[in-house]
Amino acid sequence: AVVSTQSTGVTGRAVELGRELLRIWGYERVDDIIWVKTNQLQRLIRTGRTGHWLNHGKEHCLVGVKGNPVGFNRGLDCDIIVSEVRDTSHKPDEIYGMIERLSPGTRKLELFGREHNTQNNWLTLGNQLPGVHLEWEDVKTKYFNRYGMALPF
Repeated sequence: AVVSTQSTGVTGRAVELGRELLRIWGYERVDDIIWVKTNQLQRLIRTGRTGHWLNHGKEHCLVGVKGNPVGFNRGLDCDIIVSEVRDTSHKPDEIYGMIERLSPGTRKLELFGREHNTQNNWLTLGNQLPGVHLEWEDVKTKYFNRYGMALPF
């Protein structure tokens, strides 16, 4: 059995789509982390850019698993992050630490990442990233075998 976690960040109007995506990928959604968005004064954001009925001042990070996870650290962190909004798609720094503590020593993947989202020991994919940078030797080899080009490092 494949044992892995997947965390998918979605805004309020796409939560159900995110849950469906996890299911299609074969993950069981086991929890949500809620990011309550604040401004520079640590007050709730009241004028969001998402939502059809209400302005959304939060995002959901859906946590899913495949198989029977062993060595995961359950119960270390709270499911709520209260943090300031920064650049577009710039997640709070706390989310990465939470995911690292939950599943230490595993590979992490961020989809639709931007340069400010890149983290050590994570694979970040996105069409707004400059070039290709891969850390893991087996991934470098697969990339070279598939695309036949040397990486710039």
